[in-house]
Amino acid sequence: MATRVFIHGLESTSQGTKGVYLRTRYPDMIVEDFLGDLDERMAKLRALLADRTDLILVGSSYGGLMAALYACENEAAVRRLVLLAPALDLEAFAPCRRCRLTIPVTLYHGSRDDVVPPDAVRAIALEVFTRLDYRRVDDDHPLRETFPTLDWDTLLRP
Repeated sequence: MATRVFIHGLESTSQGTKGVYLRTRYPDMIVEDFLGDLDERMAKLRALLADRTDLILVGSSYGGLMAALYACENEAAVRRLVLLAPALDLEAFAPCRRCRLTIPVTLYHGSRDDVVPPDAVRAIALEVFTRLDYRRVDDDHPLRETFPTLDWDTLLRP
């Protein structure tokens, strides 16, 4: 049985729009709050997922960075990544740019994103993820219009 996990963005919480939507629709999904700096957030994520395998990680913005970092460190434990405007352009992801992850990755990014640059993220994603399904959509950073229309049953299928 796969373990589904949602990781919210820097200025969001588990009670944000995406967290509430996913927890309501998928009650077995892990939807936690991540606070503090990146090291603190990653320590909590590592502790939360310790000894778990078959992970489907959904990360939004800064949470997308966290999901990608976790997958880079623990590829064998991760079944799939779903990244929503992930902040892969931050310096914290630089060490992972040498990785070549072979897990399936679906990445959605809004063409009108004014927080995380779509072109830079696409270039990095193409370097790192060998099985990338990249989708640029006509939307903003939070993917307000796109998020609720995604086929979550397929994206989160074990």
